[in-house]
Formats: sequence, structure tokens, C-alpha cells
Amino acid sequence: MGNERHSTNYPGVFYRIRRRLGGPGDEKVFYVVYKRNEKLIETQVGRQYRDDMTPARAASVRGQLIEGKRLTNAEERAAAQQKTWNITAIWEEYSDHLPKNRNTSDDNRFRKYIEPGLGTKKPAGLVPLDIDRLRIKLLKTRSPQTVKHVIALIKRICNFGQNKGLCPGLSFTPQMPEVDNKVTEDLTPDELARLLSAIDADENKLVAAMMKLALVTGMRRGELFRLQWQHIDFNRCFIRIVTPKGGKEQSIPFNDAARELLKNMGRSSEYVFPGEGGAQRVTTPKASKRIMARAGLPKSFRPFHGLRHVFASMLASSGQVDLYVLQRLLTHKSPAMTQRYAHLRDDALRQGANIAAGIIATGEQVKKGAA
Repeated sequence: MGNERHSTNYPGVFYRIRRRLGGPGDEKVFYVVYKRNEKLIETQVGRQYRDDMTPARAASVRGQLIEGKRLTNAEERAAAQQKTWNITAIWEEYSDHLPKNRNTSDDNRFRKYIEPGLGTKKPAGLVPLDIDRLRIKLLKTRSPQTVKHVIALIKRICNFGQNKGLCPGLSFTPQMPEVDNKVTEDLTPDELARLLSAIDADENKLVAAMMKLALVTGMRRGELFRLQWQHIDFNRCFIRIVTPKGGKEQSIPFNDAARELLKNMGRSSEYVFPGEGGAQRVTTPKASKRIMARAGLPKSFRPFHGLRHVFASMLASSGQVDLYVLQRLLTHKSPAMTQRYAHLRDDALRQGANIAAGIIATGEQVKKGAA
């Protein structure tokens, strides 16, 4: 560990081992060495987990650097000092740092809602009134949740620019719209039976398997999209959640149903549920909505987020799982996020107490009869 160099099978590519901040284990940090104008250059090109860097990708970056198609980190910093970093410029830089096969929701939000009015402004030049006007305008035609996503994206863009030393950040904290996001979707036993039948009958077996895994693990849609075979430990029955919503990498156990499902799946890609060309999936096809419709579920039921709620509701209402365990299974950052399911567990406990009361009442009747 430290500055020791570890060679790879690719010329000019090596790595050093670094302790991962905020996460368990170590991480490989890849570097390349090459010559330009008779000068030997060494530069870092990416991290194993954070940047999904591999020796092969590092070799590809090295080739681009040699051909002058890519700048080193130092050259990028020098170029950044000469650039006008408005919201649009920072967004483009921010986008380049995101996974290539990512969900495109943020791209759409930026192009539709942020760039038209704020694209030419610098973060330090924004004032609360700019965000207030955008929030009020969007709330006339968009849901509070959508508006919250838009403002959160503005914050992320500005924070990225500040953290990377591109420009000063916001001088205030944007006001978020109030969102009632405590909708807890659930299914009756009959609805669940119809859903399982629709899943098993659908012709898109990959999406059907993805929906069933969401139901038996409670995994988020994005976590399923990013799931790779290397993240699954069949011996210990654990799934490693990479870049989860909470930020820190976590692991969750999976049950026999999930194990059987995964064991019977074919492997055509490094991803368990690959998208086009074997790459990471970025969207769900119409199959999920088709399955919902065939099962006769309400149109308001969200295919994947709803299945996550069903998973949590089933565990909470069983009365056999406490809220701390449920929080860990759902990878919630705080107990407050799991609290929405507390009433289901309370109902199960009350039912248990009523059963006890019934048993005692029966005993009293027997006692009286014997007397």
C-alpha cells in the first residue's frame, strides 16, 4: 500500500493501492506513463471503483494522451482556469465525470428546465430570486417532486464547480418545494398473485427477472441497473450495492428465492440485467408497464419503486422484522426514512397482543366451567 507501483499486462499502465475513504477495503488507482516531445509524463487516469477504471481502459486513455486527443489532469486544470465557468459549462464538465451508461433523467432536466434560463449564469452570480422564479414557474405545470429534482441538480452542478476549483459556488442554500413523498404502495394477496403470474408469463424474461428480484430484495431500480455478476457473492448470499442512493457502498443479504432466480439466469454481459449491446441499462422498456397492466394493478403503481415498497411492507407487517433490520435491508441512511412502515409493524404487534388476549379469555372460560 502507499506509493508502491504494481504493473499490469498493458505497457505503460500501473496502479497503486489506496485506502478507500468512507468505504471498506482498498482501491486500485491507475496511472499511465508515456513520452511526449521527449518528455516522460506520468499521470493518474482513474480509480477502480469510483471511476470504474480497469487496466484495459487505462491503456485506452494512454493511447488518447499519446495522440493528443485527451489532456492530462494538470493540462485540464490549466485549461479550466482560462474557461468561463457558467452553469452550462460546468454541467458539461460534470456530465463527463458521470458514467457513460447512466440514467438520462438529469440530462433532460438540465436541457428542459435549467439551461434556458440559467445556463449563461455563473454559480456565484445566482441569487435566491433566480431559484424562486424557476421554482414558482415549474410548480404551475410540474409536480413538487420534479421541481425538487431540478433544484437539487442545480445544487449538484454548482457544488461540483466549487469542489473542483473551477469557480466559486452558491452564496445561499436554495429553497426546496415541500414534497409529500410518503406514499407507501402495497398489494393485496390477490394483486400480488396476479403480478407474479404476469411476471412469469411475460415474454421479456430479463425484465421479468429484474422485477422479481426487486420484489424479493427491495433493491432500487438504479441499483438493479448497475448490478454486475461480480457484485454477487453466492457463497455468503450477499449482494454488494455499488454507488447506492445513500452514497456509501453497502451489502445486503439475499434469500433462497433470489438465489434460485440468479442461478438460473444466463450471462451475456458483466451486467446482470444489461441494456443494449451488453452495456449498463439506462431505462426500463415497456415490458414493466405491460406486466403491470396484465396484472390489473392501479396505474399509479410504480413498477420498481412500488415493488420496493411491497417488499418493505411485507416484512414490516409480518411483525417478525424490527425497523432497524428493515432499515439495513433497504439501505436507508436514517431510521426516519424507514419510519413510514412503523404502523404496519404496530398493526402486527397489536394482532399478536389480541391473540394473547383471546388465549387468556379462553382460559378464563375453561376455569369458570371447571368451577
